[in-house]
Amino acid sequence: MSVKKRGLGRGLSALIPDEPLSDIVDIETNDEKVKLIDISLIEPNSEQPRKGFDEEALSELVQSIEKHGILQPIIVRKRNEGYEIVAGERRWRAAREAGLNEVPALIKELSQVEASQIALIENLQREDLNPIEEAMAYKNLYEKYKLTQEEISQAVGKSRPYISNVMRLLNLEDEIVKLIAEGNISSGHGRALLPVEDESSRIKLCQAIMEKDLSVRETEKLVKDFLENNGKKIKSDENKSVANKDPIILGIEESLRKLFGTKVIISKGNKKGKIEIEYYNDDDLERILELLSK
Repeated sequence: MSVKKRGLGRGLSALIPDEPLSDIVDIETNDEKVKLIDISLIEPNSEQPRKGFDEEALSELVQSIEKHGILQPIIVRKRNEGYEIVAGERRWRAAREAGLNEVPALIKELSQVEASQIALIENLQREDLNPIEEAMAYKNLYEKYKLTQEEISQAVGKSRPYISNVMRLLNLEDEIVKLIAEGNISSGHGRALLPVEDESSRIKLCQAIMEKDLSVRETEKLVKDFLENNGKKIKSDENKSVANKDPIILGIEESLRKLFGTKVIISKGNKKGKIEIEYYNDDDLERILELLSK
């Protein structure tokens, strides 16, 4: 299925009118219009990336709606006999709790793909997601809708390395992912643990982070010390190999390492040689392939 990407980078300003609500209710524009919809006819988006809603913040929104009403319409699309929320589920939930029978909604003609993309991007732009929900949102755009990391970057207004770093958190163990999602450790702690390849070691280091209440900087030092102490034998073997390698080949390896941002090994044989470029996950491989294509 082809995916329409045009317009995503403009953000929600392209979807939500700036005029006062009283001026736009029941006014039709092209294939869209804002009107008051029976709240019982509206259902949440099945692909809502946001899994948790802060109860205190939701309660504050309920109080605001009770006092001022809904100042900004939610966005919906027609579904069977009712409507599906594209953006604004928190406002819809708060409206129900506030006892409203109707909510103002901007009705959009959208495909499932477009609705899912906007739902993801709306949450990302509003910074409503925890790091793991954000990572899952990027992964969904990447895997389900076949957007490249560069396209995701342009759509949500964040750098490509940022997108890649957030997605890498999903390579951690489930226990660590859960701790990040619940806010017990930060995404910075998670990224600091990624260089440790052994799963059990990563979990033990994570336990040390929790027990000692380490900062991200302290965690980075802990991981560095761990890798140095556990990698002495490996480093010794590598040093022997390096000592016997042609200095010209070493220079080329270093240049390629800087170019690709990862370890590169050149093995020179009597009749042929080979170049090995390390990568750590599918996203890292995509990054290297993009560099090669350029």
